[in-house]
Parts: sequence; structure tokens; C-alpha cells
Amino acid sequence: MKRLLTVTLALVLPLSLTACSTKGGAETNTSSADGVQTGVGVTGDQITLGVMADLSGAFKSLSTGITHGNELWAKDFNAAGGVCGRQVKLEVVDHGYKADTAKTLYPQIEPKVLGFVQLTGSPIMAALGKNIVADKVTTTPASWSSELLGNPYVMIVGTTYDVEMIDGLSYLQEKGMIKDGDSVGHIYVDGEYGANGLRGSKYYAEQHKLNLSEVKITSTDTDLTNVVTGLKGKGVKAILLTTTPKQTGSAAAANKALGLNVPILGNNPSFDPVLLQSPAANALDKLYIVASTVPYSADIPKAKEIAQKYQSAGYKEPPNAGVPYGYAVAEVWGSVLKKACDNKDLTRDGIHKAMQQTTSADTGNLVAPLDFTKSGSPATRQVYVAQPDASAAGGTKYVQQLFEADLAKNYKAPHQQ
Repeated sequence: MKRLLTVTLALVLPLSLTACSTKGGAETNTSSADGVQTGVGVTGDQITLGVMADLSGAFKSLSTGITHGNELWAKDFNAAGGVCGRQVKLEVVDHGYKADTAKTLYPQIEPKVLGFVQLTGSPIMAALGKNIVADKVTTTPASWSSELLGNPYVMIVGTTYDVEMIDGLSYLQEKGMIKDGDSVGHIYVDGEYGANGLRGSKYYAEQHKLNLSEVKITSTDTDLTNVVTGLKGKGVKAILLTTTPKQTGSAAAANKALGLNVPILGNNPSFDPVLLQSPAANALDKLYIVASTVPYSADIPKAKEIAQKYQSAGYKEPPNAGVPYGYAVAEVWGSVLKKACDNKDLTRDGIHKAMQQTTSADTGNLVAPLDFTKSGSPATRQVYVAQPDASAAGGTKYVQQLFEADLAKNYKAPHQQ
């Protein structure tokens, strides 16, 4: 991991082949020998993409998995010839899920990269959103809030937290675990991540006359026993979670210990396979996770191929769903890069235009079909449903293949045109 995640040093390049830092979005573009317009992060033989990951904070397992998926893709992409005669290099930094750290790292990495293939965390996106617009740097967040879609340079690969909740609640109701008029509780982390998940549950509750109890917590809260006790007193038939994995473990353990034993529905970042080795392991049987990406153990050719590559790479970290997702995100970037190459424009403006022209990207079914042409709208509204499974590689298994609930289809995201 040290070898693959080490932050690479800036290359000293001839001024005629590289661009200066983008101050206020101003990019110095040049025309290369092959007739392709180039700018920040692009030389005659290399394209540098940024990875601002959480390799040491609250979502380190997920973000590390995504980063490894990014790396596996870069290796394959380069082996296949790269794009426009150029190889891809990843510039990786760790912000530890701290906004202040991210704000310090951003001006160091931004002048080196064409775009960000990963930027993890809602607080980080909130801290850097204006910079991303000013620098015109297309960014794929490992954060799935539909509020981010108001930023024209954000490319969310997958659906958003609100839509995940709508689809997930539809699944619970279809399976008879909840019904119209029931009481449900939603525990959510204070901030954009939690608020966006809550937006989806509130929408579903209004449509189905659910009595929704909202419980806001901080990201540092670790014991949710009192919270779950309160929800038990309100007679909830399900618990919804937009939380950190540790908080999910606490809620699941309390659900079982208190004899509540209701189904628990979590947004995609709320589960980490390490919970299967925690004291909460025996309480995870009621947990359902919704996401647009397949579990690591998915029985599809592309997922199996990536799992084999992961094992061959010798990574020490246990795999999780972040690995196929990280690969899929980078596959989408590959499609955008190829479109920009066809347009002979590998500048930041060129990447932005290529993203807007991307109506599909082949990820080998690792992620639901994507369409980035509709401004402010999630690129997909389809999800898989998975449950924890200690016997499965990556710690989760399918319980529901890809689907889109009618309510999710008709739901209007906050920035949807």
C-alpha cells in the first residue's frame, strides 16, 4: 500500500508542455504536436488525475477500497494504451475526513491534475465546492448527496442518498416489512450526508403517511443505545441510518439487545465489513444496505475479474464494495477522457464538455446505467439491496438485483431542471 498510495512528486516539465496553476479558473492551454488542446495536468505523454481520499478517518475502509479500485483501473487502462497517446497517473493525498486538512491539501494538488477521480466526504465537498467551480475542475465525489448536483463540475457516479432511501423504503414495503401509516425512525449524521438521506425518507414518508421520527447525531457519537431506546418507545417498525459504520454497529447492537429487532435500512457508506468482526456482528442480520454499485462478491464477470486483480495485487486491506466502485468510477472517467480525446480537447473545459456529452459509460454492470446529460438530476435512480454476510468476499451479498421504485423515478432532486 505504501508503494501504491505514496503521494507522487510534481514532475518538472517544460513550460511549453504544461499549464500554470488555475487561479480563479484561468487555464493556460496549448496545442500539442498531435493537434490536441491540453492544459492543467496534461503533458505530451501523461494525464494526471487527483485522488483526495480518506485513508485514516471515519470512512477510511471505504475510501481505501475506492482508491485501490482507482489504481487497478489505471493499471489496466495504461496497459491497454491509455488515451490520446498518454498514460494516466494518479496523484493521491489523504485528508483523513478533515475539512481543514483538505483545504490545506487542495492548493497543493489542484495545479497538478486535470480532474479528481475521487474526492471523499460531504464535509470535504462542502469546504471545496467553490474552489472546484472557480478552477473548473471536474470532480467525482465519493459522496452521494443530490445537493452536490448544483455544482456543474460534479460528476456523481451512482444515485444519491435521497434516492437510495426512497428505493430502500420501497423495498422494505414491497417485502412487507413496513406498511402505510407505520412509525419509522431515521438516525442521521448532522451535515449534508445526513440531511440528504433524510430528504429521501421524508419524501417517502409523505407519500405513504409514515410517522417519521428524526434523530440528528454528530459524527463523533459512538453509543446510540439511548437513541434506539427512544425509537423503541415510539413503536417504530424500521430504523433508517445515514451514519458512519461504527454508528451503524451501535444501532444494530441496540436494536437486538433491546428486543426491538426491526429492519434497519442504511445508505451505502453506513456499512463497513469490519463490523462483521466487531461486537455487533451477531446483530447485523436485520441490516439492509442500498447502493448503485455491486457488492465485491457480485456474481458477474467484471466483478469477478476485479476481485481476482485485487487478490493478485497483494493489497493487505480486506476488500469491500469500494473496490468495484472505485474501478467503475475510473471506467467512467476513461469514457470521458476518450470522448475529450475524440474532441481533441484535453483541457478542463474539454473534460467538462465531454462529461455533459456522456449518455452512457460501460462499467461492465458494476454500476447502474448512467446518464450525465440531465442537469441537476442523479445519473441513475436504480439501486441494489445487499445484506452483511461474513461468508461472502467483501462482506455483503445481494438480496435484490438492480431496480428503480416508481417513487424514485418521479422524485425531483433539489437542483433538477
